[in-house]
Amino acid sequence: MKGLYFFFMFSVIFGSVRGDLKLGFYGSSCPKAEKIVQDYVHKHIPNAPSLAAALIRMHFHDCFVRGCDASILLNVTSSSGNQTEKVAPPNLSVRGYGFIDGIKDLLEKECPGIVSCADVIALAARDSVVTIGGPFWRVPTGRRDGVISVASEALAQIPAPTFNISRLIQSFANKSLDVKDLVLLSGAHTIGVAHCSSFSNRLFNFTGVGDQDPTLDSEYAANLKSRKCRTQNDNTTIVEMDPGSRNTFDLSYYTLLLKRRGLFESDSALTRSSNTLTLINQLLQGPLQNFFSEFALSMEKMGRIGVKTGTAGDIRKKCAVANS
Repeated sequence: MKGLYFFFMFSVIFGSVRGDLKLGFYGSSCPKAEKIVQDYVHKHIPNAPSLAAALIRMHFHDCFVRGCDASILLNVTSSSGNQTEKVAPPNLSVRGYGFIDGIKDLLEKECPGIVSCADVIALAARDSVVTIGGPFWRVPTGRRDGVISVASEALAQIPAPTFNISRLIQSFANKSLDVKDLVLLSGAHTIGVAHCSSFSNRLFNFTGVGDQDPTLDSEYAANLKSRKCRTQNDNTTIVEMDPGSRNTFDLSYYTLLLKRRGLFESDSALTRSSNTLTLINQLLQGPLQNFFSEFALSMEKMGRIGVKTGTAGDIRKKCAVANS
């Protein structure tokens, strides 16, 4: 009996540590929840496919700060008007807030106070990628929303486009993600765009003396400077991260890395380590479905970072504001 009791207590404790996420969490409390998200995505993403990249980026930025708790959506968290994650430099170009609000409004009409904003982000990111022909991954639900959002934490914890390979690996390790996750999740750069300001130093002033990053393909750099990012202070122009394929979830991002045509220093950094380079070559030598399968596993892993479940956190009525 003592052995059974110990096993039971261990299971309870272990389960609470892992969190109570599960597939179909809303099966009884809001049976139509996932269908509502999926239908909304299927209705709108075909007309705005670039939002798929925006939503997966939002999911990533949310999970890297205080876990996947929708803290990135909060406008103000106290009467003192604290600066929230949304206004931190890494998040100033994040898009899709209105899209999440649109889904949340429908869910509140169907099941008031049941479905968290954190789960909406996770489901919408997956469904939007699938809608443009990308991989499907499992999204166990049951996340609850955070009530704290701090801009300085986002600045400190979200990997920057200027990170070298050591800082990238450490940043991911801090969230219990390994080198393979780093390479696979970076593959999301196969869709979407980047602002010139996020990599213009590589074109105009890499080491502070008006030089160009020698690790960036010179022909590609010249094309960017002549046709896209014509000045170092361009904060508005956007560039395809995977030219000619920005709405197609494929392996071409990795092909560009080997041609020294990754936009960010953090992209280029993936070719600086023998471990990451080996992983890139393995992906390119295998079928697309292998990438899809491996990417799916890393996305599910990322979606579990620091989740709040049970009685932790809250279920926000409006994603941008804490419940009163």
